[in-house]
Amino acid sequence: MTNSEIATRFGSDIAGSLVVLNFVVVTATLIWVLQTKRETMSAIAWSLTVLLVPFLGAVLFSLFGAQSIARPIKRKQRKRTAYKRLAAGEEGEPAADVPDRWDTLARLGFHGDGFPVTGGNAVTLYHDGHPAYEAMLAAIKAAERHVHIQFFIFRNDESGGRFMDALCDCVRRKVEVRFLYDSVGSYNISSRLVMRLRDVGGKAAAFLPLFGPMYRLRVNLRNHRKILVIDGRIAFTGGLNIGDEYLGKHAKFGPWRDTFMRIEGPATHGLQRVFLEDWFFATEESPHGARYFPKAATPGKALVQVVHSGPDAEFKAIRETYFAGILNARKRVWIASPYFVPDAGIRDAMMLAARSGVDVRFLGLFRPDKWIPFLAGRFYWADVLAAGVKVYQYMPGMMHSKYVLVDGEWASVGSANTDNRSLLLNFEANCQLFDADLVAGMEHAFLKDLEVSLRLDPKVYAARPLVSRLAENAARLFSPVL
Repeated sequence: MTNSEIATRFGSDIAGSLVVLNFVVVTATLIWVLQTKRETMSAIAWSLTVLLVPFLGAVLFSLFGAQSIARPIKRKQRKRTAYKRLAAGEEGEPAADVPDRWDTLARLGFHGDGFPVTGGNAVTLYHDGHPAYEAMLAAIKAAERHVHIQFFIFRNDESGGRFMDALCDCVRRKVEVRFLYDSVGSYNISSRLVMRLRDVGGKAAAFLPLFGPMYRLRVNLRNHRKILVIDGRIAFTGGLNIGDEYLGKHAKFGPWRDTFMRIEGPATHGLQRVFLEDWFFATEESPHGARYFPKAATPGKALVQVVHSGPDAEFKAIRETYFAGILNARKRVWIASPYFVPDAGIRDAMMLAARSGVDVRFLGLFRPDKWIPFLAGRFYWADVLAAGVKVYQYMPGMMHSKYVLVDGEWASVGSANTDNRSLLLNFEANCQLFDADLVAGMEHAFLKDLEVSLRLDPKVYAARPLVSRLAENAARLFSPVL
């Protein structure tokens, strides 16, 4: 047998082996897809990816598509009842003084492992990073017992340094500090920055470590929450992370528009419990008791309900409250989100509301920070525009706010974007506000944003170039993980 014949036969054997191996991998992965993907479109999209992209399709699904995680569910469930009792103060139905038309929203927020609506809260809203940062830093510096801080992104820049300085000073004053960050969102956080806190006696942990022994290469299913709790009495949450760009200091993003809130009152216990459950998962430490859930003061009048969701829960509470809020609208639905890749149900709700005469508006980005979600969103803009939804693009810089406003009476504000990633894959935390004064303030800010935004003309948008349409069609194939 000549060398060329040997080479040909050898190549044929390799090709045959690869075909067989690909068949086995594809078959196993398709079974995995069908067992884990309950949404039909998501299952179809991933099945096609696995079938059409040999080997790589299976790798992509294992990294980005698989929703199961090796989370100690049984341990978490054993602690859940105790945490819920400590956090909420009392069990029962949502607060009786929620107006009747919003009772469904309150019940959805409470369903499963949720929290009741609490009254007596004082809420301050921030529409810019500077006052929000100063308020958080002031609260950290005034802490007496503990500081619990959790952010998706924590930068190694001047802003990150200021917060770390304040946290270290707390530890030196014998204040407990627990710092939780997401290992993907804060992938470039400096170990030196984290060690500064640990060296003085503070505690720090990464959520779902990317290279941890149990979660290796699990880049999906991230903790997108932004929570700061001081002494169990004051809490902050919203869309901001910690970094200079959130103060508008990066030319790439320009001025940064965001929404954040300070809460003082019973609702802080909900955010405290959300943090402590995440902390327990990451560290197996379970702080509890009156030290962390002190008797709540009632410094205000606002009705607030903490709503959290994640891939560890079958009931997607934030998604369901968004959906029900839109369907409950009689006059207007105003939505702000940097990313718009909603599932079919959310899209249909928006389109139905618009067709029935409700004033539906969506405020998003003009200059994207992530091109694939932006292009996928543009694909869905065509549908909602045709139904009568008004779509605006924020011109000055980065529009990072995440909220839904309905009829000047109800709002959902927090970390969740209007996309599949936030509503189905990520760990998120929002607050429902049943307060006309607070919602009126948010509506005023929304209208001011519209003054510097570009409204899309449906006819002009429908005539956009073919190249744009092709790019949007390609990007929307990734919708299940965007």
